[in-house]
Order: sequence, then C-alpha cells, then structure tokens
Amino acid sequence: MGAWTFDLSQYGSVWNTVINIGVLLAALLIGNMLRRVIPFLRKAFIPSALIGGLLVFVINIAIKEIFGVEIVDRRIMQVVTYHALAIGFIAMSMKIVEKKKDGRGLFVVQNGLLTGGTYMLQAVVGILVSLVFFWIGGTLFYDTGVLLPLGFGQGPGNALTWDVIFTADGHLTSNGSLGLTIASIGFVVASVVGVIYINVYKRKGEIVKKEKTLLRSVSDFETDNEIEDSESVDKSSIQFAFVAVSYLLAFLIMFFFKKLSDWTNVKLFNDVAWGFNFIWGVITATLLKAFMKFLKKKNVVKKKYINNYQMDRISGFAFDLMIIAGVAAIDVQVVTDYIVVILALCLAGTVATVIYVKIMTKLCFKGFCHESFLVNFGTLTGTASNGMILLREIDPDYATPTSNIFILSQFPAMIAVAPLLLLLNMGAGSYGGCLISLGIFSALFTGYTLFLVLSSRKRAKKESN
Repeated sequence: MGAWTFDLSQYGSVWNTVINIGVLLAALLIGNMLRRVIPFLRKAFIPSALIGGLLVFVINIAIKEIFGVEIVDRRIMQVVTYHALAIGFIAMSMKIVEKKKDGRGLFVVQNGLLTGGTYMLQAVVGILVSLVFFWIGGTLFYDTGVLLPLGFGQGPGNALTWDVIFTADGHLTSNGSLGLTIASIGFVVASVVGVIYINVYKRKGEIVKKEKTLLRSVSDFETDNEIEDSESVDKSSIQFAFVAVSYLLAFLIMFFFKKLSDWTNVKLFNDVAWGFNFIWGVITATLLKAFMKFLKKKNVVKKKYINNYQMDRISGFAFDLMIIAGVAAIDVQVVTDYIVVILALCLAGTVATVIYVKIMTKLCFKGFCHESFLVNFGTLTGTASNGMILLREIDPDYATPTSNIFILSQFPAMIAVAPLLLLLNMGAGSYGGCLISLGIFSALFTGYTLFLVLSSRKRAKKESN
C-alpha cells in the first residue's frame, strides 16, 4: 500500500465522498432555512430535504453551464441514495412496536392491503402508459411504467436501483435519472395534493384545524430498563451499530445470491441480490431484533439496547439524505429526453392514486377517513415523512387511531407489496413476461380491493346490529 499525502492530489480518493456529503447536508440546512422564511414553502408542506435537493440540482446545472464543472459527483449521489434507502428501512424495522389488543386488527390489515392495492394500481397504470408509448413508437421499453410505483410508492432509492438495472440490461438509457425524476415529482404531488385536500375539506367544514397540545415526556425518548446514556459506549453508537450489523448481514445475503448467480449462470439471482438491498436489510434487522429479544427473555441480556426514538432519528436522517441525493443525482438531459413519458406516467399515477385512496379510506376508516387519506396518500406518492407531516396538520396530538394503525400496518403492507417486487425481473425479461406481470398485478389489485370492500361491509353490518 503506497503512502498518501494531505494535498489536492488525493482529493478523489480521500476528500471527494466527504465533500459531496457535506454539500448535501449544507443544502439541507439552507433548504430548512428557506422553508422557515418563505411562507409558501412552509404552507405547502414541501420537505426541507426536497428544497435542498432542488437547490443543489439547479446550482449544479448553472455552474456546469458557466464554468464547465459540477459541484456534485452524480455517481456518489446515486450510491448515497441506494444505501440510504436500506439504512432507513433497517432503522425503522429495528424499532420495538408494542402490539395493543384494542380491536384494531382489521384496520391494520386493511391499511396494509390499501398500500398493496395502491402499489398494484400504480403498476397497472404505469405499465399501460409505457405499453401505449411502446405500441405507438416501438422505441420505449415496454416495462418502463413499473418505475411509477417504485418512484411514487418507495421513493428515490428503489426507483434508482431498478432504473440502473434496466439501463445495464440495455432497456433504458436513463441510468437512474428517470426513476429519480418520477420519485421527485412524487414528493411534489404529495405536498401539493395534500395541501389542496386539507383546504377543500376545511371549507366544507369536515376538517377543523386543531391546535397542538402534545407535551413530550421521558417515555417519548426512552423506555424502562434501557441502557444508560452515560455507559462506556454512547447509546447512539449502540443504535448505529445495530443498523450497521444488520446491513452487514444483508450484504452477506446479497453476496450469496451473487455467487449463486455465478454458479448457476442465472442472472435473476444477481438482480434479486442487489435490487432488494432494503428488503434484505428489513429481514436481517427483524431477525437481529428477535435475537436480542430472545437473549433478554433468557436473561442473558439484562437491559434494553434498542431505543425507538434514536432509531427514528437514524431513519429520518437516512431518508432526508436519500431525498437530497436522489434529486441532486438527476441528469437534466435524461429528463429532457423522457419528458413526455415522465409527465404521462406521473399524471396518470397521481389521478389513479387520489381516486383509489380517497374511495378506500372513506369506505374503510369511517370517523377518521381524512386523516387516513392524508397519511396514506402522502406515503404512497412521497415517503412516510410526507404522510406524517400531512397527518400532523389535522391531527397533531394523534387523537385518532390513524398513526398507530399506519405503523402496525407496515408488515402486512410489505407482504401485500412483495409480489410486485418479486415480479420485476419477469416483467422486464420479455414482452410476454410484461403482459403476464400486468395480468397478475391486475388480479392482485382486484383481490385486495374486494377484501377491503367486503370486510368493510361486514364490519358496518356487524356495528349496525
């Protein structure tokens, strides 16, 4: 290993990544400042991370045009987006959620299937749009539309990953920017539609703005019998260590699948390995959490090591970083090349999502349908952060069961969404595979919707007796 010196000759290997992350975090601070001083941005619920990302995106274009250089490394932005998605999901999965026997089990399942149904609807609409372009011109990849549920439903991380995979396979030329653009538009859709929805129903008198009265208590930051902050190792370091170990284990799973692809010469295993890093992270985090619970039960471990509040902070930081990096990584030339497709996908996806989520939340969640619409629509076009921001605007004290139902519904939602993720390779593999996956998504959408309708009618009939 050669020696290295502290000068600009080492910029690429020593400083490049650190400087780029520094630019992202500086943009986050500026975005947060702009959101506070510009009333429109604050009232529109546009996330500070999105403002910061757009700021970097615009400044980068301007500097490139004037000086011929870029202030961010697009490759590093993509890497940050890819890993931040997994880290955010791992931290969320590490949280200890106490299940309450309060009769809300059906609501939890329904909210999970609402998520699954919306994903399937977005996939059907997206694929149909891309098929129309394929039939008309024959040049657009027929399965391009599957990026709609990935961008709207899951944000920049997964949309980037599969856009890059499709580019590597020769189906697209966007190298991540198409998926990232769809995801970025999704954030704007979540904010704009959410604000319009709140104002419309305020005028109708169905939404009454509540003043926030929630006070923080010690239990919001830690639970009984947790490790002390003053231990030899900082409590935050322990939380980061759990996340890191989970991601390391996830990497070993991905490495195994990659090797399996080499041994069998089946490319599917390689795509499954790297394309689902966040799912492997969720699995390993869940297993690690269960292992810690087992050790605690056997009295091998005396204290609680996982802190929910700090896991929330880790996931929040990861998702903020993902949003900024995802927007900053967009290639404006690619956006120009695909502008008609992007607009068609996002417009069709927005209309379909608004209508479906509105109908289903009104049917399933009587008494708190507006709260359910906002948290689900915000999440299914942006991220969970968008959904919670909109929810807090009309339910700041979480007086309705919406937030608890939403959190507990993530596991059934993951199961409901799994077929979409598992069929990504089949849909991209051939035109016939795309049509088959379209049929499966349509059937799942129908099945999930029927369950929501029938279960809601059954509950209403039971309550009327």
